[in-house]
Order: sequence, then structure tokens, then C-alpha cells
Amino acid sequence: MKDRRNFLKTLSIAGAAVATTSITSSFAAENESFANEAEQKTKLIVPSAQGLKITGTFLDEISHDIPHQNWGEKEWDRDFSFMKAIGIDTVIMIRSGYRKFITYPSAYLIKKHGCYKPSVDLLDMFLRLADKHGMKFYFGLYDSGKYWDTGDLSWEIEDNKYVIDEVWKQYGKHKSFGGWYISGEISRQTKGAINAFRTMGQQCKDVSGGLPTFISPWIDGKKAVMASQGNLTRADAVSVDEHEREWSEIFDGIKGAVDACAFQDGHIDYDELDAFFEVNKKMADKYGMQCWTNAESFDRDMPIKFLPIKFDKLRMKLEAAARAKYDKAITFEFSHFMSPQSAYLQAGHLYNRYKEYFF
Repeated sequence: MKDRRNFLKTLSIAGAAVATTSITSSFAAENESFANEAEQKTKLIVPSAQGLKITGTFLDEISHDIPHQNWGEKEWDRDFSFMKAIGIDTVIMIRSGYRKFITYPSAYLIKKHGCYKPSVDLLDMFLRLADKHGMKFYFGLYDSGKYWDTGDLSWEIEDNKYVIDEVWKQYGKHKSFGGWYISGEISRQTKGAINAFRTMGQQCKDVSGGLPTFISPWIDGKKAVMASQGNLTRADAVSVDEHEREWSEIFDGIKGAVDACAFQDGHIDYDELDAFFEVNKKMADKYGMQCWTNAESFDRDMPIKFLPIKFDKLRMKLEAAARAKYDKAITFEFSHFMSPQSAYLQAGHLYNRYKEYFF
């Protein structure tokens, strides 16, 4: 019996050794395979690095049509590293609140509107991470939802009068706090828009010693359809001349209070980019603003809303921005649609294609 036990014990040890060797060999082979894959680059048949590099991104933590990824500080810290690796130096919290959901425990908003207290102070977290990674942080104003209900942007002035002061007093000490995003999105001449942009923009600058402000409207093009609608295009799109006429009036009314305009680029077709971008740059130069592009990294051409964009579509938009000599490219938005750790597998692939093209 003793000999039999010794035999089984010896056999077991030998088997474990063989299994361990087999597993180790398997891992080594797999790692070698991954290493070889990492050395393989896609062969481009277009000139590389001709587009305007993305150097800023929105942080979409308060949204109504993009799924939440439920990240904590560890995941966000990792994402800031991924951003930094491709040259992103600016992060913009797209809004500090939408209706009753808010990003920081605002005493004013909780008392005034019964807003829900968040489990984490996201504003504090984003500012600390921006401090850590050497990025500039733009604070996005509060969106009560009343503009979307009424079409009148002037509703947003009153709440933000308090939010701007509250935020600057509590968070303005961070070295990364570098500017303000006036979060109301419009496309054309909108009721109350000029006064709202001018009033909120001027207050932001006054309380912070002149830190820059920017807006990110959309072009009312053929793909400017509601996300809730099934259709992808519409017939009554704005012309280039109408766009220039209407936005010249808006720019004239907000100059001095708004420092940059980043038009969303996804509502027009790819063969319309140069015409609209040229007009945008001409207007911005005329009225003393910086001309940015909001290079949308999600796809508006698909019935599933919204998935990461095809790389060539993003490339064409960034190349058009470079031809128009835009000042900066930001995106909506890196974490969902370009990050290697996004819930969407395609986002990591877009990140890789972007790096192959630019670096």
C-alpha cells in the first residue's frame, strides 16, 4: 500500500510539472503572438498625420442618450492616461448637471430643484485627475432642461448665476481649472441665445479673472435629426449662406464674452465639410474668436445610436479642419467612443487606428 501511495504521489507531482510546463509554454507562445501583432501596423494608402490632432475631449458623465459606464476613480485615472498618450491636454465636463442629476453636491441645486445628491463628487475627482495629469479643465454649466422644453435659452441664466459663483468659490483653487463651457446647445437663431451666451459667458470671465469660455453648437445640416427619431437625414437642411448669415449675427452679439466656438461636425455630410468649415473660420476670425471643431467620434450614419465612428470618417473631418486652419480639435467624446477601456470594443480599435495615422 505504501509503495502504491508513493507511486501515485510521484505520478501526481510529475503530472503537475508537465501541466505547469505546458501552461507556461502556452502563455509564452500567446505573449509572443501578441508581441508580433503589436509590431504589425495597418498599411495606409493615404498620407498620414494630415488632420488636426484631437487635443481635447468632453467628459460625458451627465447625459440622457449615452449609456453610463459606471466608472470609479481607478477607471477614470486610467482613461486620463490613455488620453494623455495621444496628446489630449484639455478635458471638458460637458455639463455639471442635467435636470435633477448633478456631478457635485451643489447646495443651491439640491435646495432649489430637489436635485439628487451624487454618491461621488465627480467635479472634485475630475479636477484632481486633471491636476495629476497636467491637463486643463473646463467646467460645463448646469442644464435645467427648460430650454429643451421651451426653446428659450434664457431660462438657463438664473440657475447658472448661482452655480458659477458656487463652483468658483469651492473649486477654483485647482491649478487645472482653466476655463468654462457654456453648455446650452443651439443650431441657429434661438430665442434668448445671444443674451444667454453673453450674460453667462461674461459672468464666468468676471468671477475667474478672465478665464476663457467656449460654446459648442451644431450646424443645422441634413443629419440634424433627433436621436429619438428613426430617420438619419432630413430635407430641410440649412445652406452655407444661411448658416453664415445667422451665425454672424450671433457672433456679433456674444463677442468678448465667448472666446471660442467649437461647432459639432457630425450634422453635415462629408463632402460639405470644406464649405462650412471655411465659413466658420472666416466668422471666428472676423469676430475675434478661436475656431475649434467638435470632432464627433460617434457615428450618426447608422440606425443604432450611438456607436464609435468608422476611422475614415473621423479622419476626413479632422483633415477638413486642418485645411480650414482651425485652432483646436476636441471630441465628443473620448471615453465612450475612443478609449481602449470603453464598453464598446470598437472604441479601442478606433484608438489604435488613430495612433497609427498620427504617430
